[in-house]
Amino acid sequence: MAVYTKLSKVDLQEFLSKYDIGKLIDYKGIKEGIENTNYFIQSEKGKFILTVYEKRVQEKDLPFFMGLMRNLCDKNFPSPEPIINKNGNYITEIVKKKAALVSFLEGSSKEKLSPGNCYEIGIQTAKLHSITQNLSLKRKNRLSVNSWRKMYTRVKKNCSKIHPNLDKIIEKNLDKIEKNWPKNIPAGIIHADLFSDNIFFQKDKVTGIIDFYFSCNDFLAFEIAICINALCFEGKKQNLSFNVTKAKKFIDGYNSIKKISTNEKNSLKILCQGAAMRFLLTRVFDYLNLTEGALVKIKDPVEYLKRLEFHNSINNYEDYFF
Repeated sequence: MAVYTKLSKVDLQEFLSKYDIGKLIDYKGIKEGIENTNYFIQSEKGKFILTVYEKRVQEKDLPFFMGLMRNLCDKNFPSPEPIINKNGNYITEIVKKKAALVSFLEGSSKEKLSPGNCYEIGIQTAKLHSITQNLSLKRKNRLSVNSWRKMYTRVKKNCSKIHPNLDKIIEKNLDKIEKNWPKNIPAGIIHADLFSDNIFFQKDKVTGIIDFYFSCNDFLAFEIAICINALCFEGKKQNLSFNVTKAKKFIDGYNSIKKISTNEKNSLKILCQGAAMRFLLTRVFDYLNLTEGALVKIKDPVEYLKRLEFHNSINNYEDYFF
């Protein structure tokens, strides 16, 4: 979440008049995240999140996102509920941009997760994969392995301003990842961005999974790899370390709902390398292309370089857990 498009009280009042949620009481821009503009909205009928779709989100993908959240809510998964406007549509315009309103989820994200928290996230990840296994919704992952080479060419010239020889490091690792990327492992709908700031807790119970705007069809185990990268490392830069206990607990939680197959286990190392590469590249791109005046918190790309180095030291699935 972030704020790129600044909205006035009048803009918001006009927007909310198209919904049956009463008058605007209060609002606030949300700076976390980097993808879309987000506002917290308090109306006469409750709390909501307004999302204005920005750069990477394409209009043709919006029915997928809304349909996914609607289906998850119907199955009691802790997803935001998309709100229909008075015309029966999920998408409405504000300042000439597409926007949507979703329910506000109680709880808050945790900066530091416990192993028990990781177990609960593993459960919810497997539930998401199980609930959606028969959905006909389809969306290509535009930030998959097939896109990373093109992204690299866009940052190659300047990325070594961030870290010495980063261009050569990325190219060497990207060659290896592309060559060894798996082909025939289970696929389905994944969230694709399950970082701790997208997971809400009340005490130690998961009460919300938010920010579905990277969700897509891809390997289910790629989601597991993203979670290992996002949730199971601690510290910053040179002091970054892998927390084996958290990784074990996440896998245990996932396996309690949906078993990880042998082929998925055998592919985990390369998928973890790929997940680290994906977030390294997008963080490098965002670091080098910060929108002037945007209320946004840019994340450090080097943290994912260090994760990639760790995965390169791993030999197989078992090495992650011993």
